[in-house]
Amino acid sequence: MRIEEDIKLGFKDVLIRPKRSTLKSRSQVELTRQFTFKHSAVAWSGIPIIAANMDTVGTFSMAEALASFDVLTAVHKHYSVEQWQQFISRVPDSVLKHVMVSTGTSDADFIKMQQILALSPLLNFICIDVANGYSEHFVEFLHRAREACPGKTICAGNVVTGEMVEELILSGADIVKVGIGPGSVCTTRVKTGVGYPQLSAVIECADAAHGLGGQIVSDGGCSVPGDVAKAFGGGADFVMLGGMLAAHEECEGTLVEEDGEQFMLFYGMSSESAMKRHVGGVAGYRAAEGKTVKLPLRGPVEHTARDILGGLRSACTYVGAERLKELTKRTTFIRVAEQENRVFNR
Repeated sequence: MRIEEDIKLGFKDVLIRPKRSTLKSRSQVELTRQFTFKHSAVAWSGIPIIAANMDTVGTFSMAEALASFDVLTAVHKHYSVEQWQQFISRVPDSVLKHVMVSTGTSDADFIKMQQILALSPLLNFICIDVANGYSEHFVEFLHRAREACPGKTICAGNVVTGEMVEELILSGADIVKVGIGPGSVCTTRVKTGVGYPQLSAVIECADAAHGLGGQIVSDGGCSVPGDVAKAFGGGADFVMLGGMLAAHEECEGTLVEEDGEQFMLFYGMSSESAMKRHVGGVAGYRAAEGKTVKLPLRGPVEHTARDILGGLRSACTYVGAERLKELTKRTTFIRVAEQENRVFNR
């Protein structure tokens, strides 16, 4: 047993210090980024925000809506191959270029992933998603996927430490998904005592990834647009959002009504709700590590997308970053005890 005594920080622990800027308007900020990925050698351009591969967020409808903003969607792994065929046949190529194909790590998952990818050459992204990216089985699956799909860009996770980021990149990942426990409907930290404050995880993992020519995605912990800016400021190349995009018309979640008001259920993918829906219930050897909440319906996602992108542009103007790529170089974090004045929040 050992104790690391240096302080680790989450998004709520810091603010970004403003700096002199020559920008006259938020409209001058360029949010598009360009990457050429380490293993796939694919060149990509777009706004590096990703809708999470949760079954009520990473939907086909969400992919269609966010593609118009040049934003990615990690489509959840529970759609059938037939549903993928129908989706691909009805949407324009521009949507498919903004889609990640999510997969688990079983043999059945591997076969299904290959079947989906074979439906269109425009499906260039794979998202290998497990709760615990430290398992040997996960790394073996990553090797297998890289060998089978040398020209695809692979995003894999989740991990929170630099040494594991390095192992995943050397094993074939182009992008490593960073985050254990920060999600709004994740209870891993409560059930297991395991986790890592998200901002520190991003800072440390970005440093490790960039040293090897890889990228990271900050997955979880963002509750407001300012958190998205902090994630990018900390060095994240991509930011994945779940709760911030939940309960919209495009989410395909279960609707419930209480006192004449409509709500949508939102739950973690390791929750009892998710496991009942997809695998028949919680296995006897494990505990659920997610919760289910009811969120008021929020209408079309386009309004939220504009709010997030607007906040990100504004953050860039406050520190003089003309392009999103410059934000991390222009960011100085200050530790704080208070984020906002909440006296009139109720």
